[in-house]
Amino acid sequence: MSNIKTICIDCRILTTGIGTYVTSILAYFKGNDDWLIYALVAEGQNEILPLNIKLIPFKAGVYSVREQFEFSWKIPRVDIFWSPHYNIPLLPIKAKVRIVTIHDVYHLAYRSELTLKQKIYSKIVLAAAVKLSKKVITVSEFSKSEIIKYLKFDKNKINVIENGVKQIRNLKSFDAIQKKYNLPSKYILYLGSVKPHKNLKRLLEAYEQLNSTVKEANKVVIVGKVDGFITGDPKLISYIRENPSLKENVVFTGFIEDVDMDAIYSNANIFVFPSLYEGFGLPPLEAMLNECPVTTSSIPSLKEVCGNAAMYFDPSNIEDIKQKIESFIMDEDLKQQFVERGKICVKNFTWKNSYEKHLKIFDTIN
Repeated sequence: MSNIKTICIDCRILTTGIGTYVTSILAYFKGNDDWLIYALVAEGQNEILPLNIKLIPFKAGVYSVREQFEFSWKIPRVDIFWSPHYNIPLLPIKAKVRIVTIHDVYHLAYRSELTLKQKIYSKIVLAAAVKLSKKVITVSEFSKSEIIKYLKFDKNKINVIENGVKQIRNLKSFDAIQKKYNLPSKYILYLGSVKPHKNLKRLLEAYEQLNSTVKEANKVVIVGKVDGFITGDPKLISYIRENPSLKENVVFTGFIEDVDMDAIYSNANIFVFPSLYEGFGLPPLEAMLNECPVTTSSIPSLKEVCGNAAMYFDPSNIEDIKQKIESFIMDEDLKQQFVERGKICVKNFTWKNSYEKHLKIFDTIN
């Protein structure tokens, strides 16, 4: 046992993109006898994680004061404590070394969208996460530059490891999926939250201005529940509800099971991602995997990830968003050209590669 390295991972956030990140990395640890893995888990997570992991039940909620005290006595004596999100332990812990993954610094770049409590928490904890950790992992060169810009830390401490994308599609009959979620036959697809920086209102304004042929043939499908979106941007929901055309043509899917998403991507006419700020941007790559043409905002992180496989628009320009949507929908040859580019692009981002880069960092920690 003396040669076995030990790591404890905070695995409480498993229902979000961070959950996909953690579980995808952990899947490759299966069969790696060099590591003994402990996981902090919330109630009901036992069945989600691989069987070779030692589970440590954790009662406190994420971002709570209580979690800080529970970290101190629940984290065992290990070589590494890895937090896949910036809510790191602020008090002393028994781990020799800490590693943190900071996916983006949205909470610093878009402070105006936060409450006073959120502003104070994010500033203190993000700064502490970088200061207290031996290594910082982030998901793009853009995010690395933002961490340096807002937190003023040595760039040599920060390691870029891109996210992966699953490489095998789970295609179900679209007829069954269409009935299950009450989907239209032709649609423009959006996936993401409805926080203001996601810029969904401009996408809907662009949709309103589409030429009549394109607009009449395509509704807008937004993956998620209306109720879950109100906290993100209540003005947007009011805008939809008060506009008869949008009320009739915008479809909220409700909760979508992961196993159904490939079919929803595959049958979309186009995937549109108008975000103003991303650390990485996984949904465009998921669309590419499913041979759905992608048009997205021309922000640095998305251009870094998508390369020549997406058609870009100025996210502040409604006319530009409109033109790019029309270009794809009205030109089958153009669509196919970007579909082919997308199939090549997505192969550059595998979870196996991401795992190996994480392992390299973990292995070099003394």
